[in-house]
Amino acid sequence: MRSKFRSYDESLKKALKNRNEALEYLKAAMTDEDPRVFLVAINDVIAALKISKTELARRTGLSREYLYRGLSIAGNPRWDTMWKVLNAIGFRLDVGPKSLNKAS
Repeated sequence: MRSKFRSYDESLKKALKNRNEALEYLKAAMTDEDPRVFLVAINDVIAALKISKTELARRTGLSREYLYRGLSIAGNPRWDTMWKVLNAIGFRLDVGPKSLNKAS
């Protein structure tokens, strides 16, 4: 008998299939000071969209091995890698003003 409650991972993947949800998820991850949070978010979106590393390699022109290393939690991908990956999954990097804290 299947549980009435889906796992967090299943719920997240279902939500991230929606482009607006994925966009907000990526934007929220970018606000974290730890760059690994953004890498996790990108991997979550890639998984939700069911894009294999082989397909991602084809779309980006990067090797599958490089993508595995670069997008791992210990990865340190180059700027152009992040641009290519985001472009390949239908997103782009965007810059906006930082929220100013009135207490500062």
